Amino acid sequence: MQPEYMIGGRVSTKTDVFSFGVLMLEIVSSKMNHQSYDVEHPLNLPGLALELWNEGRGLEFMDPILNDSCSHTEVMTCIHVGLLCVQDHARDRPTMSEVISMLTNENLHLPEPKQPAFFIERHEAQKKLDDDLEMGPLMDNHFQF
Repeated sequence: MQPEYMIGGRVSTKTDVFSFGVLMLEIVSSKMNHQSYDVEHPLNLPGLALELWNEGRGLEFMDPILNDSCSHTEVMTCIHVGLLCVQDHARDRPTMSEVISMLTNENLHLPEPKQPAFFIERHEAQKKLDDDLEMGPLMDNHFQF
């Protein structure tokens, strides 16, 4: 769900762009955006896509079944555009006209995607986990009957 709608109930044309981006990422990966994709901390589908993208491993996000039917360049473009559509701030997302242009113009330079909505970076989650471990157990886990 789009952050501006979830938080403030606002709907705009960028709301549809966000939904389109989520749908594009779901199609490319054959995964749904309703679960966490990391056991250590919550990582939604756009978060997983961005993490792999930033590590230069974007093709790992692709469902392997697409290997024979799509070019890797097209898949990477779809992931890139999908990430641009799910950026946290609506003002950073492209318009649908721009999305169409990005998908049809191979020579168009695309900006780097920013943080998607509801994304918790791995290092932030790891820091919290480390901080929690340093504090030790909050209570004695031994029970006597």
